[in-house]
Amino acid sequence: MSSLLLAPDTSVRSPIDLTSINTIRTLAMDGVQAANSGHPGTPMALAPVAYCLWQQFLRFDPQDPVWPNRDRFVLSIGHASMLLYALLHLTEVRAVSKDYEALGEASVPLDALKAFRQWDSRCPGHPEYRWTSGVETTTGPLGQGVATSVGMAIARQWLAARYNRPGFELFDFNVYALCGDGCMMEGVSGEAASLAGHLRLSNLCWIYDNNHITIEGNTALAFSEDVATRFVGYGWNVTRVGDANDLEMLARAFRTFQNTNDRPTLIIVDSHIGYGAPHKQDTSGAHGEPLGEDEVRLAKRNYGWPEDEKFYVPDGVYDHFRQGIGKRGKDLRDAWFARIAEYRNRYPELAEELFRMQHRQLPEGWDRDLPQFPADPKGLATRESSATVLNAVAKNIPWLMGGSADLAPSTKTRLVFDGAGDFSADDHSGRNFHFGIREHAMGAILNGMSLVKVRPFGSGFFIFADYMRGSLRLSALMEIPVIYIFTHDSIGVGEDGPTHQPVEQLAHMRSMPGLITIRPCDANEVREAWNVILRLHHEPAVLVLTRQAVPTIDRSRYAAACGLARGAYVLADALNADPEVILIGTGSEVSLCLDAYEQLIREGVRARVVSMPSWELFDAQDRDYRDSVLPPRVKARVSVEQASDFGWTKYTGTGGHNIAIETFGASAPLKQLQKKFGFTAENVVAAAKDQIVRHKCRD
Repeated sequence: MSSLLLAPDTSVRSPIDLTSINTIRTLAMDGVQAANSGHPGTPMALAPVAYCLWQQFLRFDPQDPVWPNRDRFVLSIGHASMLLYALLHLTEVRAVSKDYEALGEASVPLDALKAFRQWDSRCPGHPEYRWTSGVETTTGPLGQGVATSVGMAIARQWLAARYNRPGFELFDFNVYALCGDGCMMEGVSGEAASLAGHLRLSNLCWIYDNNHITIEGNTALAFSEDVATRFVGYGWNVTRVGDANDLEMLARAFRTFQNTNDRPTLIIVDSHIGYGAPHKQDTSGAHGEPLGEDEVRLAKRNYGWPEDEKFYVPDGVYDHFRQGIGKRGKDLRDAWFARIAEYRNRYPELAEELFRMQHRQLPEGWDRDLPQFPADPKGLATRESSATVLNAVAKNIPWLMGGSADLAPSTKTRLVFDGAGDFSADDHSGRNFHFGIREHAMGAILNGMSLVKVRPFGSGFFIFADYMRGSLRLSALMEIPVIYIFTHDSIGVGEDGPTHQPVEQLAHMRSMPGLITIRPCDANEVREAWNVILRLHHEPAVLVLTRQAVPTIDRSRYAAACGLARGAYVLADALNADPEVILIGTGSEVSLCLDAYEQLIREGVRARVVSMPSWELFDAQDRDYRDSVLPPRVKARVSVEQASDFGWTKYTGTGGHNIAIETFGASAPLKQLQKKFGFTAENVVAAAKDQIVRHKCRD
């Protein structure tokens, strides 16, 4: 029998320790076997590690799994989800709603374990935030969990710097992430670990399951680096536990972390994935396969378990967890809420901030400084107007913070008002973050920050959204309101050429469920975009901005920019008659549509211009409104956007005309590119006239 299956007596403090550990193991085996999907190998191997952490160290109240100062536990190796589900069940974590209201029921009842990986079960194949209370973040793609944990640790440091006061240590929670060889190989983990070491995040602990196995076989096939040396180079404290079953050494490692106050900690735990029979060992790595009924019985026989009993929890196990993590967590939680009550009397304004932040509410008067931009034919780049609006609102929303992947001077996302400051290893109160050239890690870190309830934004060139798509997708999947600010949105980048001209990124963003993408056409639409974004509770937003100046539209002549809130609106219309043709534009191309509109009107053509900054917001409107903007009877339609036309037929119809980019861009001055790719008023006018003729012929 592998040493992983029966922990040596010298490492187990009492029989109930071993019984509890083996309960975690057998629940994992039974859940995977019932589903006939997944694998129990990693949960079996790491059961002692997770048990030691949860039962002895984790400051977490199962009865209130969302209290703000709880320790965070992140299962970055999400394929080992049965490990977490077994813990949530055995510690009797209670369920909360999406609005964080107690539901009075178990988060993971035994029936949910029995329905592992089945429709509507609270135990999906990988842990899903919002779906299962007690799951702190969605972890599927390897590396995402550990990278997200860095954001959680950063947010805690900022909360402590702003809200802790002498005698009121409101925020001192730690963040633990359990990861494996796959997490270590993914580049996002290296990006995040590098930044965590640079920031000296002493409240962060990664536990690395060093088992030398991936899907293709032994890690020696592709992975031979010295992880310990690598993390020492990052500036981490590194300690090692030679046997995953050794509870004493595990406890010592966790105490080492808790006593380290100048850097993050990596605990390397050596384990061996083994299944339960002496002759069968998992060499299939991250996902594996169910054991089979015979192997399950053999494993249970070795544990002294009833061989044919499924989902068996021995007497005393629930009570053991109640007396351990349950009692400790409740005492800590109750003391925290007593402390916050005193804090509210002493520091009412700060307490009110905390309440609003935790409930994703905005402060009173947050929008009192929103600027109005006068009409200006020369105008501003929307990145410039966004900088003005961002600074106006951020000074009134103390928990709005962020930065860029080394591009703040270009994305114009630096907060410049008094007191904004820079977040650094020496000063955790700053609200400007320097993520370095680490787009993917930036996205994951923003997710972690948002999960702790601050309101983060991150920025970069739109083309580099490719580098952070995995993290951005998880923002949408978790329904957390992260703000992504992307500039250099089109061929307007000019001479930088096709490598920097994002022609397909808008289609990428719009294809993602739950993501709000907004491409404003001028400074006042930018203002309205921020007005919409900051009110979002469960949707991440992508704000797509220009590098080049665009005219600030005369709103006394054309429709008000507040129409942006509905995704699309009639900006200019035919006079006293139904339109013959509709021109639909986004971003910098809306002013081009207006130029074409004026020419068409002068020639007696009944034209309408629709500004459509957000497909998602428009699609959320009722049909009557959508039909009022895009009347079904008007078939002659032209869309104008400096990007791929993918998806535009939804609005222009199969008979419409889409002025778009069908190739990659090119390196040349902007005006030359616009002419070469057909983004001229003359071309829009010609397309509009052609549409009118085509659809009259069809009628």
